[in-house]
Amino acid sequence: MTSAMKKKTRPPAPPPLPRGCELIDSHCHLDMDAYGGELDAVIIRARAAGVTRIITIGIDPASSRRAVELAEKYQGVYATVGVHPHDAARAGENDFAELAALAGRPVVVGYGEIGLDYARLHSPRDVQLGIFSRQLELARDLDLPVIIHDRDAHEDTMRLLRKAAPFSAGGVMHCFSGDMDLARQVLELGMYISIPGIVTFKNAANLQQVVREVPMERIILETDGPFLAPVPFRGKRNEPAYLLSTAARVAELKEMPLEEVARMATENTAALFRLPATATP
Repeated sequence: MTSAMKKKTRPPAPPPLPRGCELIDSHCHLDMDAYGGELDAVIIRARAAGVTRIITIGIDPASSRRAVELAEKYQGVYATVGVHPHDAARAGENDFAELAALAGRPVVVGYGEIGLDYARLHSPRDVQLGIFSRQLELARDLDLPVIIHDRDAHEDTMRLLRKAAPFSAGGVMHCFSGDMDLARQVLELGMYISIPGIVTFKNAANLQQVVREVPMERIILETDGPFLAPVPFRGKRNEPAYLLSTAARVAELKEMPLEEVARMATENTAALFRLPATATP
């Protein structure tokens, strides 16, 4: 066997979206160092792939400030603000006052990502629980949709969400990691389920089943860039242009045309975050 034959070949990326179609990356971290010095090129590649709009996510006060700055700089980029559970132990009332002030900027379209993460416990559980509850209240006061992070904390996450419900501005379970039972609970709260590039992985049977069963009307798409790049880019830095691979896999699982998945995911994301129906040319 020649060395050329031994090389692993990657499946081709999906074809470009048909003319007139678009996608919205509902969750990306454009302010992170992984994109340092290349952000202009990242956004150009996204637009070339049909990803016309990107929501860049705040995870602490500093990140939220940067997200707002980027959204004010780049057309088609929007921001959210919030404190990630990893940073809960460092959050105080002054931070929440700053986040509330930032939320008044026109480019801010959501509150989060917020929630619980019991996988690594960068902040103690009791602290995470208190900060999550506090931020659910703040998001409700600000009339912003909530972006929820839930890792290995399904029971407590749903308990606090049910306690804080209803969410008049809506919300989304970001980077969904549960099964259909959890998906049903999320849907009962009127929230969306966000599908990341993990859905393209061979070992993602639970998530693939969720995609098959959850109505497309309740699904949005995300990269969570720079993390979790989909096949055929797995292992690389993720970026908004790669959202097309996730959309293509969702289309396969739902046995729908790619352009229909793109249209519905875009409509859902625009509805949740109160964005214009189509991108500004």
